[in-house]
Amino acid sequence: MEEFLALCHAIQALSPELELALRQQVRQETVVQRQLLLQPGQIAHRLYFLETGLVRGFHLKDGKEVTAWFMREGDFVISILSFFSQQPSHEYLQALTPCTLWSLSYEQLQQLYQQFPEFNYIGRVLTEKYYVLSEQRALHLRMLSAPERYDKLLLDFPDIFQRVPLKLLASHLGLTPETLSRLRARRS
Repeated sequence: MEEFLALCHAIQALSPELELALRQQVRQETVVQRQLLLQPGQIAHRLYFLETGLVRGFHLKDGKEVTAWFMREGDFVISILSFFSQQPSHEYLQALTPCTLWSLSYEQLQQLYQQFPEFNYIGRVLTEKYYVLSEQRALHLRMLSAPERYDKLLLDFPDIFQRVPLKLLASHLGLTPETLSRLRARRS
């Protein structure tokens, strides 16, 4: 909880009333490795702050898993389209490790926005941050070569190869596991 509050405070000072409301409404959740937080057809009713662990977002294409993103400690985990539209998801959210999360429901978030206008600013800053990250990922897949995507991933997430199976990294980079292995060998 303290990391979540510190992140909010870093964006905008929280009034004592807002901090109290957050402490009362944000709930701690623990999940086990490989547990699904969301799957296609379900509506994303909760927004998560990842205190410990690693989560991925993925979808199926022609029966194969395609990993869209990874989130780690200090990140928010959300199916943006499903959560904000309150429509069924097209993606899976899966814990890759045991995780400790702090969550708010969609209804709680809307109530906090209404009750505490300063919280809207925090929400806007975070929404902008994750929208930009999403656009960057899409741009990198379209514009960068496989070696450039690999280098960028290592720059952004240096310990990812110690934390994520090669098969999932390959699907994230749009490569086969064999191609990724060869690329890693050449880059080492």
